[in-house]
Amino acid sequence: MSEKLQKVLARVGLGSRRYMEEVIAAGRVSVNGQVAQVGERIEPGDELRIDGRKVQFQIEDEIRRRVLIYYKPEGEICSRNDPENRPTVFDNLPPIANDRWVMVGRLDINSTGLLLFTNDGELANRLMHPSNEIEREYAVRVMGEVTPQLRQNMLQGVTLDDGPAKFESFAEIGGDGINRWYQVVVKEGRNREVRRIFESQGLKVSRLLRTRYGTVILPRELRTGRWIELDKQDIDNLTKSVELKPRQGTGLFGMAKRRNERMQEKPMAARRGGYLRQQRRDTEATQGGNQQQEHQRERRDRDDHTGQRERRNEHGLRKPFGINKGFKKF
Repeated sequence: MSEKLQKVLARVGLGSRRYMEEVIAAGRVSVNGQVAQVGERIEPGDELRIDGRKVQFQIEDEIRRRVLIYYKPEGEICSRNDPENRPTVFDNLPPIANDRWVMVGRLDINSTGLLLFTNDGELANRLMHPSNEIEREYAVRVMGEVTPQLRQNMLQGVTLDDGPAKFESFAEIGGDGINRWYQVVVKEGRNREVRRIFESQGLKVSRLLRTRYGTVILPRELRTGRWIELDKQDIDNLTKSVELKPRQGTGLFGMAKRRNERMQEKPMAARRGGYLRQQRRDTEATQGGNQQQEHQRERRDRDDHTGQRERRNEHGLRKPFGINKGFKKF
């Protein structure tokens, strides 16, 4: 069991692989007392030093494979750094010692729902690669009538700017009036693919929520802006879907096994309303908070009997409660 030296050094956090290759080529790295060469492989138990200082390391197969589910809210971007200083999905993730989180796929700034993060770059690449045909499931609110003919067009395939695209499945899951919710599945992760498929039929997507990625389902109890870590069983199921061998995994914050069993028995019933109700609760909570703030401002600014606005003197002396009646005489 061995691994390339520059890859190990990059994972430790000392720099990119290309920079580590330059450091190795400069003769600054030694393995077991010998000057190392670019491309040299290192094994567990070897002594690794840079500029004479010992470096602690782990081979990739020894590292605990970790996977997070993150519930992306609207308004966050899928990037580590943003020139406009907008909030990013990485802001709310837990720190990971001597490693980094790799994002699996993306969601545009106006989309919400499930995002996967892992410390295993190979797992992330396989989950995103089109050849593995990993399913992505979405709940989509559409403005406009989806006729049987339009539905059939999107299932059979449409032509987009970057090639043909289609939905693997299409089901109505609720809604009133011109805004109705649908559940769709795609096997690619092209930029704004779901939105563009609907737009090709003259339909506008007003909300988009990812509810599943491969074998991983967005937990209904998970709130927006929060994360949960998969347990070993869930991680193994995910890695098997892309033909990766199991590795040591975390046991923290595991998703309940019964949830997966329930989803297999009644996939529509378990998923259909939970996210939509949660979205409504979040919206109502935000609106309720805004109304309460407005009510408080009105109370502070209401007119008194003289027509003058009451203003609380924050810096003045406070009046004592009650009336000072003095001492009682005996």
